[in-house]
Amino acid sequence: MADYDPRYLRGIELFNQCEFFESHEAWEELWADVQGADREFYQGLIQAAVALHHFVNGNLRGAKKVFYSCCSHLEPYRPRHLGLDLEEFLAQLRECFTEVIQGEEPTPGTEIDPDKIPEIHLDPPPQPAP
Repeated sequence: MADYDPRYLRGIELFNQCEFFESHEAWEELWADVQGADREFYQGLIQAAVALHHFVNGNLRGAKKVFYSCCSHLEPYRPRHLGLDLEEFLAQLRECFTEVIQGEEPTPGTEIDPDKIPEIHLDPPPQPAP
C-alpha cells in the first residue's frame, strides 16, 4: 500500500469518471504546490485531462496539440512513476487519440470512442482512509 497525495487521488478519481476538466483542476492545485522532479509528471497528467476534455468537446486541433505536449511531459517518467504504469497509460492514450493524430489535420466530426478512454489504476494501490 502506498501513501499518495489526496489531490493526486482525487484527480485520478475524477479522470476515471471522465470528469476531465475537474480532474485537471485537482491536479493543477497539486502541481502549483510541487517543486522538483514530480512537477513535470503532474503537468503531463493535467495535459492528458485537458486533451481528453478537448476531444470530448470536439476541439480536435486543441486535443491533438495538447496530446503531444502531454506525452512529452510523461515520457521521461516511464516505465512507472507514483504508482502509474506509464507504458500502459501512454499506450491507451495513443490508442484513444489514433484518429486525431493521424495525418496533418484531424478529420472533422471525429468522435471519441468511450471504450478507448484510458483509466488510471495505481500499483501499489492507495492506503485506505483511516
